[in-house]
Amino acid sequence: MTAAESTRPVAAKRLTRKQKRLVLIGAAGAVLCLAAGLVLFALRDTIVFFYGPTEIAEKGVAPGTRMRLGGLVEKGSVERGPGQRVAFSITDSRTTIKVSYEGLLPDLFREGQGVVTEGVFQGAGQFRADSVLAKHDETYMPREVADTLKKQGHWQPDAADAKTQQSTPPQSTPTPQAGPAPQARP
Repeated sequence: MTAAESTRPVAAKRLTRKQKRLVLIGAAGAVLCLAAGLVLFALRDTIVFFYGPTEIAEKGVAPGTRMRLGGLVEKGSVERGPGQRVAFSITDSRTTIKVSYEGLLPDLFREGQGVVTEGVFQGAGQFRADSVLAKHDETYMPREVADTLKKQGHWQPDAADAKTQQSTPPQSTPTPQAGPAPQARP
């Protein structure tokens, strides 16, 4: 081997345009998958529509955490203060959390009814609500509240089904409406 041959550069294998595009698309796809995974990991506890009082107690939620709290308004717990200040308790029959709220309550807010409140958990069984959502008619209960009550054995399906059956008219299959019969032309 001569000195001239040893200084000659070795031919490097170059990528074609198509291969470069595929590498770029693959890298972009990997970055997007990683970003989506990180977002889902960060949101894993906040994707839930709301937490029940027992779930909050079991999870050991830190004070100052913003969340939604749902359950039934405990009977005899509504206390109206000066102005629009209201305090009440939300329960799932196992655990109760005191809620303080300042503002107008929905017209359908009542003791014993399902509600979802949004606000800040203050610790020690206290919750400061920014908004209160109540059921909109006598047969409605948020699905999550009903599921929680079913899990804990406090759901009364016969009463709820009877109300639903009374309030919904029987469904019939629609019959096609016939228009005027076509007339024969002379």
